[in-house]
Amino acid sequence: MGAVEGPGPYDGRVDLETAAAELAERLPEPLAPLARVAYNYRWCWQPGGPEIFSAIDRERFELCQQNPVRLLSETSTRALHRAATELALLRQARRLAEQLDADLARPAQVPVGLAYPVGQHADLARSARPLDPHPSVQPPVDPAHPIAFLCAEYGVHVSLPVYSGGLGALAGDILKEASDRAIPMVAVGLMYRKGYFRQRIDAGGWQHEYWVDTDPQRLPAARVTGPDGKPVSITVPIYGRDVIAYIWRIDVGRVPLFLLDTDVSRNDPIDRWITARLYEADAHIRLAQYVLLGVGGIAALQALGIDPGVIHLNEGHAALAPLALAHSLAGNDHVSEQALQAARNRTVFTTHTPVPAGNDTYPAEQVREAIAQLALPVDRAIQLGRTRPDDPEEPFGVTQAALRVSRAANGVSRRHGEVSREMWAPVSRVDGLPAAPIGYVTNGVHVPTWIGRTMRELFDHYLGDDWTGRILDHEMWGAVREIPDEELWAARNAQRAEMVEFLRRRSTYDRLLRGDTREYVEAAAHAFDDGALTIGFARRVATYKRLELLTRDPDFILSLLAGDRPVQVVLAGKAHPRDEEAKHSLQRLFELKAVGAVGDRVIYLDDYDLATGAVLTQGCDVWLNIPRPPLEASGTSGMKAAVNGGLQLSVLDGWWAEGYDGDNGWAIPGEVDSDAEAQDHRDADTLHRLLLDEVVPCFYERDDRDIPLRWLEMVRASLISLAPRFSAARMLRDYVDGPYAGAVA
Repeated sequence: MGAVEGPGPYDGRVDLETAAAELAERLPEPLAPLARVAYNYRWCWQPGGPEIFSAIDRERFELCQQNPVRLLSETSTRALHRAATELALLRQARRLAEQLDADLARPAQVPVGLAYPVGQHADLARSARPLDPHPSVQPPVDPAHPIAFLCAEYGVHVSLPVYSGGLGALAGDILKEASDRAIPMVAVGLMYRKGYFRQRIDAGGWQHEYWVDTDPQRLPAARVTGPDGKPVSITVPIYGRDVIAYIWRIDVGRVPLFLLDTDVSRNDPIDRWITARLYEADAHIRLAQYVLLGVGGIAALQALGIDPGVIHLNEGHAALAPLALAHSLAGNDHVSEQALQAARNRTVFTTHTPVPAGNDTYPAEQVREAIAQLALPVDRAIQLGRTRPDDPEEPFGVTQAALRVSRAANGVSRRHGEVSREMWAPVSRVDGLPAAPIGYVTNGVHVPTWIGRTMRELFDHYLGDDWTGRILDHEMWGAVREIPDEELWAARNAQRAEMVEFLRRRSTYDRLLRGDTREYVEAAAHAFDDGALTIGFARRVATYKRLELLTRDPDFILSLLAGDRPVQVVLAGKAHPRDEEAKHSLQRLFELKAVGAVGDRVIYLDDYDLATGAVLTQGCDVWLNIPRPPLEASGTSGMKAAVNGGLQLSVLDGWWAEGYDGDNGWAIPGEVDSDAEAQDHRDADTLHRLLLDEVVPCFYERDDRDIPLRWLEMVRASLISLAPRFSAARMLRDYVDGPYAGAVA
């Protein structure tokens, strides 16, 4: 097992307070409360939070990736003193600081069904301490024994670049919702010093990757230290070397996020690289990342004095965590079946990947080499990760291992649960090695994070200013029917206009950077129309996402774009650096850029990230998702568009198979067809028909007030049917009532 340096428990809370106090010292006294706000990401989903930092120095705020700590550290003294004289800004700063203090002071909400009755094991719940050595005692979930959420990536905010896409955004939303609901939770991940790759598209449409260094000292983060002021560290033997990791703490509202960092001078240079890049392409290092996340994650919790009541493996990357927990429960070098079962009783697992290639596997000998020096049952661990445990030729799979060391498992939509059960049925059929039955908890999005300001203000007025706390109240959403047509349409127009302004700036810059022609650059600067029907397609560029359906019939697309009822399309997304086929599909899209109206009506944004995603989902009228079924796990970007009044045009796969009711958007059939070419041809035809016969007419049929009444009825139907069902509030409730409580959905 990993070793711990430092007596603990020291959880970094004081270190964050010290960092905030040091930042406050350089600010004019009236602005001092903002330092405390800057060191807790709660500001990013609070009304007025982003605006107050932008008001200090808008240009600097954007240049530093909306990082408030960097903003307050780098902004000129003159700008800070100017801000310190603006009374409205100061009132807002005090309000945000007071709201933060009040939120942190709230009592935790112990989830119903997850705590023992009063008096039972009361001694176990009194204080946090290292993992209980008695595996027969199952701790409750309460502030002393929180849910420990382990994930390889977290999309909390664009200024914290430790995410790649949907998995990270989902993880960030869970932490925010747990904070809002005061559910006891901590999170563990890795501090990637270079994050995920950045993307640049050249003039020919070919993707190039590059990485940017991140200095944790300039993030809203603090390295956890012990009573002697030295960093608390853990040591995990990986590939025969003792790898040292420091622990950084980042506060996401009430939820602490702990990130392990191996960029430590005492480490071997290769080991310092373990936490360099998210999803490192080198399989040797990537396995080391997973060992660190799983085994090191448990060691970090011990070092911090945290004894989790539930361990949630969000994807299989941390699959070794329950084995490390079992070792701690056993209290010696021998991991008994009793200890393993006790760890299993605490562990739940969420799988997100219905594509077999997306579930990592490693040769058994490589796994043996990586974990040989750990006090874990190596042969047993390898068995757990094989579909056929005794097959010496089979590699170790992180998903198989996670299924076998969890008491409950779930997919992230109803259909994904069905696909996962079928895909992993061979694991469940193996005698003697239990595997968790796979249910489902459909993903949801953290509405306060993703809703645009204009739509939020509209809901404040008609749903009540406390509506974000009542998201699950379906009757409340019925009030959307009372919003006047003029106001609902004005809100949608305003958010589209804000997006178009952003697109003109960004796409002009992107095209200049690519070295495109002057005509093509000027088209980006002027052609997009803030009143035109705007379709968004932004997601990871992978073959099964079927970006090529958009270019399958160029004549149709050109006629749609050049019609008298304008249609414009905004696209974004990254292809994995080693996915050559996906890169070529992106390149084929760019082959049309000089044809007809494409330069005026189609924009592809480089380097898609959380901030760009928020702008697009808030502004687009139609959100397009056309994966080859049944390969979409969930698809949360469409949920973000829905809470902003955008309408879905999607394949009946992932969450849309549950959400579509015939009145709240448009659907392409989701049947599985072994003939991929025939299916693509059929789905492209359906897409074209829906766009031409239903979407475009519905948007442009207006009354004498120039309002599309039928369109707004669909918007209302979408908001009422989708906003509460596909919120993170509902998702977290389902986890609390289901997997966390030991139930199977």
